[in-house]
Amino acid sequence: MKLDIAIYTELMARYNQWMNQSVYLAASQLSDQDRKADYGLFFKSIHGTLNHLLLCDRMWLDRFKGQIPSADLKTLDQELYSQFAELEKAREALDLEIFDWAVSLEESVLPERLVYTSLAAAAEKNVDFTQAIIHFFNHQTHHRGQITTALNQAGVDVGVTDLLFMPEISV
Repeated sequence: MKLDIAIYTELMARYNQWMNQSVYLAASQLSDQDRKADYGLFFKSIHGTLNHLLLCDRMWLDRFKGQIPSADLKTLDQELYSQFAELEKAREALDLEIFDWAVSLEESVLPERLVYTSLAAAAEKNVDFTQAIIHFFNHQTHHRGQITTALNQAGVDVGVTDLLFMPEISV
């Protein structure tokens, strides 16, 4: 069976929203100091990794929509929000935007290639558009895995994370 990228994208947008809600709920049980503690993650802390995910998701979604990402985005470890409540509010808004974009793909013909300037490499990239979408969601899952491990080390259980057990959620 071949999987249509629009179906995949909508499913992963729902999964992304569900998991972000679960991760933020779990992270809210920690103090700000504990969220910002160095757990040895790629972006050191839970807070730093949540910021990284928000930054990258914003950047990728802008690219997918044919928009130029904000010039305010300078580095992949940039702190967009120092306050957890602000970070969570921005995450919720972006997850809704991601879902809306995903649903819109049903009526769209995607380009074959995505040309963009990489923030990490400071160079132009030309990649398969469908693979970029898959990377987008894989990147989120990868870093949320790190966050759930750090939360577990801090004594907080995120709960079930398996896509097959995702409840129906309203967006």
